[in-house]
Amino acid sequence: MKLISWNVNGLRAVLKKNFLDFLAKEDPDILCLQETKCTPDDVEQLWPATFTTYWNTAQKKGYSGTAIFTKAKPISVSLGINCPEHDMEGRVLTSEYPEFFLVNVYVPNSKRELTRLAYRQQWDCDFLSYLKKLEKKKPVIFCGDLNVAHTEIDLANPKANVKNHGFTPEERAGFSTVIKAGFIDTFREFEKGGGHYSWWSPMGGARSRNVGWRIDYFLISSALRPRLKRAFIQPNIPGSDHCPVGIELS
Repeated sequence: MKLISWNVNGLRAVLKKNFLDFLAKEDPDILCLQETKCTPDDVEQLWPATFTTYWNTAQKKGYSGTAIFTKAKPISVSLGINCPEHDMEGRVLTSEYPEFFLVNVYVPNSKRELTRLAYRQQWDCDFLSYLKKLEKKKPVIFCGDLNVAHTEIDLANPKANVKNHGFTPEERAGFSTVIKAGFIDTFREFEKGGGHYSWWSPMGGARSRNVGWRIDYFLISSALRPRLKRAFIQPNIPGSDHCPVGIELS
């Protein structure tokens, strides 16, 4: 089973580029998208009929949003995390399958001036609480743009970014709390070194120089670790300032 996550930074934009070619070539069992910035009615239904799509759109038009493309129809699908203060921006979409919950998430950015850092800390706490409630029923996979580089090897210039959004001590501590709660960063199960990134600034040729950040993840409940066969990042896939990331399960 192949699962892929991709912050497309606007589904309408990437549909005009390489999205359908990517979907045909990769042929994932489940594809999770973040920052769709549209409603289903905004995009032509061009993808293969083998996929059923589910959407969580933000109340603010052209902002945020998540979607799941899945071959196997879920048992159920839910929007948000049951917190009204968090659920207006279309950031979380959960699909339940026989053996696990899959949570697609676009975590709030704390903003350049850290104006949303306090909100982000509350979000981290409430989102982890949501994950642990799900985990009481069955194992959880969650994926998406988590808007944080966890350790120094997860970005090209850690020293210069210590106080910048996405690498503040508070955001990194939030990620560490998720790990301490028993979730596994799948990519680090296979790759311990640096230089592997999923987002690059569109400025200054950062992507061609691989001056990036690893802020897109798949995390899994420890109960699923025996089934984890592979975790990967696809930096050569264009179309967005983020690249796809994925896992394969037996």
